[in-house]
This record gives sequence, C-alpha cells and structure tokens, in this order.
Amino acid sequence: MIDDDGYFGENVAADYDESEASEFRPDVVDRTVDLLAELAGDGPALELGIGTGRIALPLAARGVPVHGIDLSRAMVDRLRAKPGGDAIDVTIGDFATARVEKSFSVAYLVFNTIMNLTTQDAQVDCFRNVAAHLAPGGRFVVEVMVPQLRKLPAGQQAVPFHISDTRWAFDTYDPATQAMSSNYVTIVDGRAEHSSIPFRYVWPAELDLMARLAGLRLRDRWEDWTREPFTSESGKHVSVWEKPAD
Repeated sequence: MIDDDGYFGENVAADYDESEASEFRPDVVDRTVDLLAELAGDGPALELGIGTGRIALPLAARGVPVHGIDLSRAMVDRLRAKPGGDAIDVTIGDFATARVEKSFSVAYLVFNTIMNLTTQDAQVDCFRNVAAHLAPGGRFVVEVMVPQLRKLPAGQQAVPFHISDTRWAFDTYDPATQAMSSNYVTIVDGRAEHSSIPFRYVWPAELDLMARLAGLRLRDRWEDWTREPFTSESGKHVSVWEKPAD
C-alpha cells in the first residue's frame, strides 16, 4: 500500500533491516563505505534514499559528514533510533527534486534505489538535481542491477529471485515500457500475503545519457564495490560520474 511514505511505509520499515540482512553484512557495507569515503575525501556526502542508515551511519563514523534525502519518515525514524542516527541531517522529500542548501563532494544512490523513480523523466530530474548539489569535481555514484531480461523465456515476464517454504519473490518486467515490479508472497499462519513495489529498470548507457544531459561525465564503471571490471556477464554495476571542475 502506498501512503505519504511512498512504498516504504511503516509496514516495510518495521522489518526492513531483517528482510535485507544480506546487504547489512559487514563485508558488503565495508566495501561500499571504503569507496564512498575515498571519493568524499575531506568533503561532505549526500545520500539519496538514506533509508534506515545502512551506509550513512558507518560512513559518518569514518568522519564523512552525511546529509540524507528520503521520502519515508518511517524509514528515517529507524535511522534516528540507531546510535549516531540523530546526528545525521535528513531532508524529507522526493530525492529527484528535493534541495539541500549546500554543496557536496560526493552523492550516491545504492542498492537499486535509482529504480524507485518509476519514470524516465524522474530519473533524468534526479541526475539534474544531483548535479546542482555537487561541487566542481564532485562525483555521483550509482549502484544498480543490470536488467535481467536474458533470464526471461519467450512469452514470460517473471524472474524469481527467492523461493522457500514460507516466502516467494519474483520480479516482473515489461520491456515495452521498462516498468518492473518486485513481488513478494509470504505465508503467515497458513495464509498467503502479497505485496508489490513498482520500479523502472534502466540500462547503463541510458544512465550515461542522463548524466550527460545533467552536465556530468562518466569516470568509472565497475561490476561491484571491489572495482572488478564490468562485463557483459555482470549482474549489476557501480558507476561514477563526475562534475567538471571548470
């Protein structure tokens, strides 16, 4: 159900950290924070879709000032309840358009969050918004999946990504519109409960064009946070665009 917090209201925020436990593993978080701290240098960082603070809190603990933008008050409440969470400034709003009155050395969107913007126009607006927030020479980092269309048999639109005795999860794709959704079926007390979150998948080359429209240029693209080379077999990418210094 969508409400003022978007699709990440209280029902999602309540167990978000547990449901995405694999993304909270120290090795996953440390690799991400290592790269972001390096790119931030002595400057501040802007996290779009800061959520419950998975990356913002350990990045701030490294001495990087972090400001967040998020639509969901329920998610931000979880951030605030964690040690150090009350020291991070957060602007409540749509990260495609919400403004913060300062400039940043790095801005970042992790864990497919760019796809929470469900239209191409909104994704373009996001790049322009980030460019307006970056100081000259600043970087914009996006971690996002490569659309899994190669896994679709002819005539089908669903790709399962979790199957267990009590939970099934699958993505659906519409290649004509680039609309997709993640769907979850959970068995609770013998009854099935279904939830769905819409996304818009986006290709690496499409992101590069959005960056170009915003005045940014591609600096690096890797398969993951360890900077392994991005190839045609990569399931996701970590891309870095730069705002020209002149």
